[in-house]
Amino acid sequence: MLINVALWVVGVALAVAGYSAIRTPAARLRELRSTDANLRRYDSWRGGSRTAVDPGTTGADEMRELLRRKVRVWSIVLIAGIVLFIAGFIVR
Repeated sequence: MLINVALWVVGVALAVAGYSAIRTPAARLRELRSTDANLRRYDSWRGGSRTAVDPGTTGADEMRELLRRKVRVWSIVLIAGIVLFIAGFIVR
């Protein structure tokens, strides 16, 4: 009984921590994608002047990769919390 409660508490704590840590980078990532799509629409409307030159890796690309990495790591924490919570019901 004590191990069940411990697994539930740890599972909920990890799930809450993972969810709260994912929210900010995921929102910023959606914002960057939206801005990038808007810039592509503007370029196509304007005649593609920005797309003719390859800018290489930009700061926005680096930021997107960093945010993706954060979301991946905290998603694993969230999933681990859910698994521990469920394991609290299974373990006797």
